[in-house]
Amino acid sequence: MFIYSMRAGTIRFFAVILLSLMVLGALIAFVPQLQPVSAAVSEESTEINYEKIKSNEERIAFLAQFGWEVDPTPKEDTTVAIPTEFDKVFAEYNELQKKQGLDLSKYAARTVERYTYQIKNYPDYDGAVYANLLIFRGRVIGGDICSAVQSGFIHGFIKP
Repeated sequence: MFIYSMRAGTIRFFAVILLSLMVLGALIAFVPQLQPVSAAVSEESTEINYEKIKSNEERIAFLAQFGWEVDPTPKEDTTVAIPTEFDKVFAEYNELQKKQGLDLSKYAARTVERYTYQIKNYPDYDGAVYANLLIFRGRVIGGDICSAVQSGFIHGFIKP
């Protein structure tokens, strides 16, 4: 015959553990699962890879994820300084980035690479269209698709 005695402190300890496990179980059961922020190319919600974009081929493959065909040679390869305080124009451009799951405010006061490619398959438009990629340490942090004319259009990477 075994006799086991418990103090009130031990019972309280196990009660707190049990209650914590019950609360954790309820949270897991009732809180919706959070999905990582990623741009969806189509209804199948394909994940877009923004990481490890270092070579010209990787930049072209990045744009191909959105269905864009580009000239293999960049039209421009330059560095751009992200300002510490955004003026009205840059704030609007950052809103465009936020709509596609990116945010340039995290890179304020940084110098980033900008690559510009000419798009060959833009639908229903005859003029020149360019894809701009902003890359910091091998990660795409922003970019856009825009027409070459000043009164033209600008939008995110996803085809309209």
